[in-house]
Amino acid sequence: MVKWGIAVINTKAFKAYDIRGIYPEEVNEELAYRVGKVFCALFGAESVVVGCDIRLTGPKLLQALCDGLQDGGANVIDIGQCGTEMIYFATAFLNVDGGIMVTASHNPAEYNGLKLVRRDARPVGVDTGLLEIEQMVRGDDFPHHLMAGKARGILTRQNIMKPYVEHILQYIDRSQLKPVKIVVNPGNGGAGAVLDELEKYVPFRFIKINYEPDGTFPNGVPNPMLEENRKCTVEAVLKHHADFGIAWDGDFDRCFFCDETGQFVEGYYLVGLLAEHFLHKYPGCKIMYDARLTWNTEAIVKSHGGVPVRCKSGHAFMKQCMRENGVIYGGEMSSHHYFHDFTFCDSGMITALIVSEMLCSCGKTLSELIGSMEDAFPCSGEINRKVPDSKAVLEKLKMKYKNGKADTLDGLSIEFPDWRFNLRASNTEPVIRLNVETRGNRTLLEEKTQELLQEIGGEPA
Repeated sequence: MVKWGIAVINTKAFKAYDIRGIYPEEVNEELAYRVGKVFCALFGAESVVVGCDIRLTGPKLLQALCDGLQDGGANVIDIGQCGTEMIYFATAFLNVDGGIMVTASHNPAEYNGLKLVRRDARPVGVDTGLLEIEQMVRGDDFPHHLMAGKARGILTRQNIMKPYVEHILQYIDRSQLKPVKIVVNPGNGGAGAVLDELEKYVPFRFIKINYEPDGTFPNGVPNPMLEENRKCTVEAVLKHHADFGIAWDGDFDRCFFCDETGQFVEGYYLVGLLAEHFLHKYPGCKIMYDARLTWNTEAIVKSHGGVPVRCKSGHAFMKQCMRENGVIYGGEMSSHHYFHDFTFCDSGMITALIVSEMLCSCGKTLSELIGSMEDAFPCSGEINRKVPDSKAVLEKLKMKYKNGKADTLDGLSIEFPDWRFNLRASNTEPVIRLNVETRGNRTLLEEKTQELLQEIGGEPA
């Protein structure tokens, strides 16, 4: 058992929405133990569900976390190796006080971390308890009195795969499905176990690549946003003449699509596609989207009689916005897609199922569905730059483009009649992020993107 107070904790791993860092320098068993114990003290948690992804250090950190939670007085339900969205599901399904996932998602193999949620899978971020957890984990002001008289909790193990798969299948009409050929690429992360279970219920033919879970990531980090990690999905789609391809990140709360021509689809356009789906299903409903790229989503929502709800990016903000506004579906261009009936949480598996159903039922290819959006509102995709002073860059661009309509909901957005951009400092990395879009003008898009990058300076991140 890990003992409290035997090590100095490096709190560099505490980010805006989670805990994440290199093992063991920044994230280790002592940190996991303390977080578990503090989670019980701060939130009064008496029952907590836990799990881990496929990283090699996951089992050790999970054991330490369980010890901390049990010493804090909580009964712990270990669902084993899983995806982050399975922790979200289990927290609600098992009616417990919270959930903690041991994962570093799409980061390299030497990283690991913790994602925390409270009852009903409500996120724990800097504004909702993570800052207090960081302060208490340091050890100086740990509230030992809150532990007084508490018996050590018990640990049980439970397999929730079957009820989880039954739940996510409720988001589609299986009668609409056809035996389409789909390349599926878990990136040697955890998605394969779910796909194996889904195969029992859907007629799809899966072409499986990078399928076996392997925490050494022999085929590269499971991050399909990286250009170099998309090549194998593209090659498999073309080789097998697949209808489309899907790639997931390591903890599979995000998925990314490749069309039948081998082109990856920007997450921005998936938001529009899913918005249209939910507006057909729930006429007049509210659709949420982030402020980085907006015109395509707004046009679709308005043309289908929906109510657009703009929100600051980041899962904690998006989930809170959904709850406060009664939003049915919300999406970020970073490929996080949130669903009202999934406790307002994000799911890469639900996204994959819905888009697959749409392609089966509409009679169009993915390139045809997305092409009209790309033509109407071409975008730059997110471009990252390392700069010495993000604040100074934002102020510089605000002055240079002062004739445009400025908005500061999330970083700096400036809009002109035929083009707009958003520039924001990352909440999780030391970089600044640029997104540009135009109204159907690819030449203008290229001109303005290069103009902005010259003004921003720095180097590629």
